[in-house]
Amino acid sequence: MTDTPLKTAPETVAELAADTLRFDSFGLAPEILRALNEQGYVHPTPIQAQAIPVVLQGRDVMGAAQTGTGKTAGFSLPIIQLLMAHANTSASPARHPVRALILTPTRELADQVAENVKAYSRHTALRAAVVFGGVDMAPQTAILRNGVEIVIATPGRLLDHVAQKSVNLSQTQILIMDEADRMLDMGFLPDLQRIINLLPKQRQNLMFSATFSPEIKKLSASFLNNPVSIEVARSNATSENVTQVLYKVEEDEKRDAVAFIIRERGLKQVIVFSNTKIGASRVAVHLVKQGIKATAIHGDKSQQERMAALEAFKRGEVEILVATDVAARGLDISEMPCVINFDLPYNAEDYVHRIGRTGRAGAKGDAISLHTDKDERLLTDIEKLIKQKIVRLQLAGFVATSLHTERRPFSNSERAGRPSDRSERNERPMRSYQPPREKIDPWFLKPYEPSANSQATTIKPAVKLSVEEVKPQKKAALLGGLVKAS
Repeated sequence: MTDTPLKTAPETVAELAADTLRFDSFGLAPEILRALNEQGYVHPTPIQAQAIPVVLQGRDVMGAAQTGTGKTAGFSLPIIQLLMAHANTSASPARHPVRALILTPTRELADQVAENVKAYSRHTALRAAVVFGGVDMAPQTAILRNGVEIVIATPGRLLDHVAQKSVNLSQTQILIMDEADRMLDMGFLPDLQRIINLLPKQRQNLMFSATFSPEIKKLSASFLNNPVSIEVARSNATSENVTQVLYKVEEDEKRDAVAFIIRERGLKQVIVFSNTKIGASRVAVHLVKQGIKATAIHGDKSQQERMAALEAFKRGEVEILVATDVAARGLDISEMPCVINFDLPYNAEDYVHRIGRTGRAGAKGDAISLHTDKDERLLTDIEKLIKQKIVRLQLAGFVATSLHTERRPFSNSERAGRPSDRSERNERPMRSYQPPREKIDPWFLKPYEPSANSQATTIKPAVKLSVEEVKPQKKAALLGGLVKAS
């Protein structure tokens, strides 16, 4: 694989994007520009300014940019433009084959990308559909069989539809992998290889992500054809718009510390990140008990529950979303002021993605992290990755109000009625084993005493009949019948 960098310096493109470059400078169709105007989009971000012209040329692209800089529009706008030649209003599914496939690692990101694609193509005749796991396949199958040009999918559920023959990828012209490094982290490599084998050999390939690990570069070498490498910021860099601070607290004080920070700063629409599903649930329950509107989102929740929680969070009905890293990628919440790391992530790159949920599209944001003595190694890895020292501060005025003490075994001296020294126990005389005795009711040991009210029962002797009174029974003769009496 040979990377062909763009000749335009990123700084120059950024300046043009901020001052003079507009979306109507790319030659996009009037229908697309109309949709962008309705959403208030006029000037492209640096990644969009560099990616859109290259994708329109039909080139393969490797795009790397800080999270929150608009990568989704960077690839979705040009592919909609490229597919405009195939747009039609025919009702026949055959006239709407899958021409562009967008793969994402998580259900939430797939749904987010699908919303953007549908918004940008709303005034065109192009059809788009999203498929992901955790929900009933039947509605997805019906949409796919009616024909769609753009499919946004998670790898596993897409292969389920391929197996049921509800989708055909033989006419796919463009493949886009969004957050490709996350897909590798989640073990999707075998599924990706199977999907790539189902696609035509001649196609355009786009790969976008916030970071590019050596594994990603190795994967890209296997299917990208002379790609243009676009990188508007150094790898794993954090946004300058995000202020990062670190508070050291005890492990059993962290939940109270989160509640204190939220109340003290008056924070709304905040994501709190936990490393575990049970940890996320416990933090959410604790915040609710503190009078804070919070809910948890993680892998043990059903897809309907997760989508409902996200919608409530976006509408402001829920102020705090406590999440595992399932929500660290692709969530685009406008004007999110802050993210809080209840736990430092095990993977340093996840720190970059977590804090990328705030400070988006040029806005300012805060990234607050809690850490304990056991987190020193994780903190070292994060600071080494982002190449900067996170500011350490004291959480002034914080006093833990809840008790999260761990149970400990009682010492011998604390156990009531037991000697505290072994020698004292040894001085006690040893008792031989005595088998348990049967309980005997004393009522059974008393002599029989008839009741005073009882009456004696007289038993009549049996009547003895005389021999004369006993009449012999008639017996039939063996032969000749009965003897007649004289």
